[in-house]
Amino acid sequence: MRGHIVQRGKRYYAVVYEGTDPATGKRIRRWYAAGDTRRGAERFLNEIVKRVHDGDYRAPDKITLGVYLTERWLPTKRSQLRRSTFDSYRRNVENHVLPRIGDLPLQKITPEDLDEFYAKLLVDGKLNGDRAGLSVKTVRYIHGILRKALADAQRKGSVTRNVADLADPPKLSSVPKRQMKVWNAAQLREFLASINEHRLYPAFYLAASTGMRRGEILGIRWEDIDLDMKRLSVHQAVLNVAYSIEISDVKTVTSRRTIDLDPRTVQVLKTWHKTQLEERVALGLRPKDDSLVFAEPDGSPLHPDPYRLTFNRLVAGANVPRIRLHDLRHTHATILLRAGVPAKVVSERLGHSNVAFTMSVYQHILPGMQADAAHIFDREVFGGRDGEPRQED
Repeated sequence: MRGHIVQRGKRYYAVVYEGTDPATGKRIRRWYAAGDTRRGAERFLNEIVKRVHDGDYRAPDKITLGVYLTERWLPTKRSQLRRSTFDSYRRNVENHVLPRIGDLPLQKITPEDLDEFYAKLLVDGKLNGDRAGLSVKTVRYIHGILRKALADAQRKGSVTRNVADLADPPKLSSVPKRQMKVWNAAQLREFLASINEHRLYPAFYLAASTGMRRGEILGIRWEDIDLDMKRLSVHQAVLNVAYSIEISDVKTVTSRRTIDLDPRTVQVLKTWHKTQLEERVALGLRPKDDSLVFAEPDGSPLHPDPYRLTFNRLVAGANVPRIRLHDLRHTHATILLRAGVPAKVVSERLGHSNVAFTMSVYQHILPGMQADAAHIFDREVFGGRDGEPRQED
């Protein structure tokens, strides 16, 4: 196979010769969009030629969506994504995309094919045998994967358009929003008092008093905590990747943050540090400053799933409403916001990308806060009681 580069306007194309048409005797030329620089187009052409020599080249019109995703697109993403994200992409492609639309030719997929695919997932997309449908959020996540994959295919010239941009995935607005379940201060106090003898009490206490995520709690090291200064730094998290434990950097810049601690939390951590040292000495292990704060007695990381299930069992045994482990994070934020702590401070403690996101998540408590603000304004301008003019100095 041979080819050359052609410039049309500001775009470059790789023109590849693919033999001779036996019916007409004419040479077959295939054009590929190859970017807006000659150097990039030459690299693209060389890649195609190399595939031919290696024996793994297929003309774009012969490639199915499944082959493109599993043999071309996913392998390139392995080094670009966090392992947990890559594993999620892989599982959704293998479990949902390949069985239903993996055999469709890549270049012939239509927006209607994707619309029908999404509709079927909503009806019977689950794999547990009960034929229940996937949630709207999950279907939109799968749509996002396809949209990214087809955008890369379009950028590299394998398709002329991204049909996922034209498809209509289900809208989140069509599903009633799940009501956030949180504890009030008294309920949180009741729960913590009921588990104070449990080995993981310090972990759940820290989660409640800081709003840290599950993986962040399990990934915190003693070197990340300054007990004298009463603060800790979040740098890493323990992740569940295909049920295997992986320790990774936190996912965003804002997730990498410093959180101030109250004296009671500091005391809980000091007591736990002493207990953990005793556990290690009893096992003949040498304590290390970089060891995980919450781990198995031998120092190995706690798996996130059993940690979550332990929380569920402890909640079931306490005289408090049922909530999820992640709702401890919501509980922390809600208590602070209701107490008048500025949303920006709460956002920084939680590691949100911006304060607008924090306000959108906790907008359910804004009406009460706004009512308080209205009364404060009236008091400051017009006096101590509603309708009574304020006496100026």
